[in-house]
Amino acid sequence: MEYYAGIDVSLKESSVCIVDAKGKIVREVKVASEPEALVRYFDDLELPVCRIGLEAGPLSHWLHAGLVAAGRDVVLLETRHVKAALSAMTVKTDRKDARGIAQLLRMGWYRPVHAKSVASQDTRAVLVGRKLLQSKLLDVELSIRGILRGYGLKVGEVSRGRFEARIEELIVGHATLETVIGAMLAARAALWGEFTRLHREMLKIARADKICHRLMSTPGVGALVALTYRSAIDDPTRFGKSSTVGAYFGLTPKKYQSGETDRDGGVSKVGDAMVRTALFEAAHIMLTRATRFSSLKRWALEVAKRRGMKRAKVALARKLGVVLHRMWMDATDFRWGATAMAA
Repeated sequence: MEYYAGIDVSLKESSVCIVDAKGKIVREVKVASEPEALVRYFDDLELPVCRIGLEAGPLSHWLHAGLVAAGRDVVLLETRHVKAALSAMTVKTDRKDARGIAQLLRMGWYRPVHAKSVASQDTRAVLVGRKLLQSKLLDVELSIRGILRGYGLKVGEVSRGRFEARIEELIVGHATLETVIGAMLAARAALWGEFTRLHREMLKIARADKICHRLMSTPGVGALVALTYRSAIDDPTRFGKSSTVGAYFGLTPKKYQSGETDRDGGVSKVGDAMVRTALFEAAHIMLTRATRFSSLKRWALEVAKRRGMKRAKVALARKLGVVLHRMWMDATDFRWGATAMAA
């Protein structure tokens, strides 16, 4: 008889539930959230567990890699599917979640999530750290401007290189501001230094990657967009069609239809928000800054005439995701015009 194991991952201990092919609960136990502990438990188990399921999450990828290395058939389950399936439970506990995951695995009512490679995880860590430092740097600068505005001191438009000199010029002679703003400027200098270091590391990774070079032949796609897209896709062959990439990153419209009700909404915004933002920014640059025309830009401008510039940028972002995937699969650079295809 086949057996299925569902694991509800927690920080210290994970709940494990094992069910047979008929859905009967066979074992329930708590195991330390370590790959070695889980591998040891399933090796000592006398039951032939044919598949193990974990809900996708930060810790789940680590446990998944350890179980796969031990030769186990492990599946990462999409979080939205698991949440929808378990929402009917009136009482929610880790034990019940593990039961639900095991039953989903047994019935096959789940969508598997791609487990990223180590290289993609490393690139993603650089991108996330860089973005965090950049956002905190902007927060500090805006806070400095806000504090000075309360004293009638206006910073005005100033470049990032002259920002500190301009602030010191405004606060000279004011003891309180020299203490407070001085500390904030020191924090800003530290953030700026570390952000610059991670930015250089990001550029270094992009320069050494041939796929990023190919993606960057597209107008509006720089090192940041190409590397963000590449780390999120990881393996392009997991998409049967390039047209599904737009839906994967939440750039296709939502729809609700029931009985007499039929509504079309905005984009679904599911999937990786960082990639969605990067593609939208690339579309904005292509439409507003790129001087050389292409068939893709001409198509987006026609959409802008009918539906407005904002919707055109979203449509172009979706199209860019599809085009970049096709370029990756075909190992070709960006085509600026419509070329005749050989018969």
